[in-house]
Amino acid sequence: QVQLVESGGGLVQAGGSLSVSCAASGSIFRNYVMAWFRQAPGKEREFVAGISTYSSSRYEDSVKGRFTISRDNTKNTVYLQMNSLEPEDTAVYYCAADARFGAARFGDISFLASQYDYWGQGAQVTVSS
Repeated sequence: QVQLVESGGGLVQAGGSLSVSCAASGSIFRNYVMAWFRQAPGKEREFVAGISTYSSSRYEDSVKGRFTISRDNTKNTVYLQMNSLEPEDTAVYYCAADARFGAARFGDISFLASQYDYWGQGAQVTVSS
């Protein structure tokens, strides 16, 4: 069993920056694809960014060039740096882990929420206009 605990987020004006972090329990963190999803009120949960063991990454189109996902396998932590934030980025941001065998090693980063096995509790990000 893996536990994911997010931290960070908060309130910022449009154009500002925020970051969220996710600390994972367990000793095989490096074997998981790690990803960030978000869910705004009344909307479905959507993929934001994902990262493999060796830090290949994938982004949702609307955040490319603004958000950066990274991971530190020695600290069992994944990060999401969010710059040039827009009101449309307002959502609860969830950390997720995909434990499929080989996915992390070979960079198979899924954008499907159903593919992920473990989830954090979420961190609120609010961007005011």
